[in-house]
Amino acid sequence: MTVNILNLPGWEVIAVAEGGHDYTVIAQFTPQPSACPRCGVTPPTLYRFGTRENTFHDLPSHGRRVGILVRRQRYKCRDCAAVFLEPLPDMDDRRVATRRLVEWIERESLRRTFVSVAEETGVHEKTVRNIFTDYVARLDAEREIITPRWLGIDEIHLLRAPRGVIANVELRTLVDLLPDRTRDTITRYLMRLPEREAVEWVAMDMHRPYRDAARSVLPQARVVVDKFHVVRMASQALDEVRKEVRSGLTPAQRRQLMHDRFILLRRPDDLTDKQRLVLEVWTTRFPVLGEAYRAKEAFYDLWSAADQASARDAYEAWRGGLSRELRPFFKPLTTAVGNWSQEIFAHFDSSLTNAYTEAVNSVIKLTNRIGRGYSFDVIRAEMVHGLNRSDRRPALWVPTTARHVAETRPAYRARDGGTQLSTLADRLQRGELEG
Repeated sequence: MTVNILNLPGWEVIAVAEGGHDYTVIAQFTPQPSACPRCGVTPPTLYRFGTRENTFHDLPSHGRRVGILVRRQRYKCRDCAAVFLEPLPDMDDRRVATRRLVEWIERESLRRTFVSVAEETGVHEKTVRNIFTDYVARLDAEREIITPRWLGIDEIHLLRAPRGVIANVELRTLVDLLPDRTRDTITRYLMRLPEREAVEWVAMDMHRPYRDAARSVLPQARVVVDKFHVVRMASQALDEVRKEVRSGLTPAQRRQLMHDRFILLRRPDDLTDKQRLVLEVWTTRFPVLGEAYRAKEAFYDLWSAADQASARDAYEAWRGGLSRELRPFFKPLTTAVGNWSQEIFAHFDSSLTNAYTEAVNSVIKLTNRIGRGYSFDVIRAEMVHGLNRSDRRPALWVPTTARHVAETRPAYRARDGGTQLSTLADRLQRGELEG
């Protein structure tokens, strides 16, 4: 008697053939059909009407690919003359594969390349890709996102293109990753948010399409520009002054000033005694460099203002104090503040910032490594769906709408607050997302 190696109830293994890299299991499904699928009559009105052979891929075993050769019975109904094949509940309805293999491919395709999964199972790479696509579509359809009260819009560079990032700033989670960061893409995503009227704040950088999308879809929400994107423009202005000074130096001095540029960009409290001495030498020797350094520091100090009115007054005093020589270098900054004044100074009413930026940067540093052989859809799926449920933190806030007031606590916990970016960065660092 042949041992049943399939471990599937109701199946009888007739024979097992071994190839170089494969097992072929010849088997049949023993339970009889309970009724005609067309008219619903019971088995006594059915009679056998030949057989047909089908081969289904199954889970690999002992390092070999497995195929199940099924001698499948055909039946004909005496009442309605319908001809049908016996149903096989363990086989997938859409693929020539077992259900358990399809489920396995779904999980593996989130963390491995389609080619490696195809090679291990014997399933065509295109089939693996289609299973993955259907799986992600199902996960997306089943996912009920908690609309962030504090929503963040940013971008990361993946596969040589900027991609839109939607984040829950309050929970510090990644909500979704979008294929691009155009106004239309951001607008369509925001339109699909459930209860989008619950959004109070939208944090972003100074990318106009973000602001346009937020204003059109979330008119009740206040937009705030992340201060990091503003203050770094002061550092960039200082660096432009450094480059201007450097152009008139000897080759050795140019190399030294390029090496010391990080000292100029740091805050005074972060400098060592030796670095302070180096800073003093450069700023004394080149007064315009010293003036630019002090202007940069004064702009950074604006962000310690007690309120928006004080910050605006301090900014106007700072802008008016720029010398004629420095104004061209700081013009990009003063222009940006003029164009984004309302959103920039909203920081002093909220103190919101895209705190997830550091974690996203960890992702950016490793995207070249995870990008080999992966498409954007695969990377997005791993970021959004690939973490274990135990890695997800329950949401901390629920919009106070009528539906949520009536919502029970267990149902609420099933909703998705997003992927913890710190967890995602750790997994990337450990190489767990690589194929």
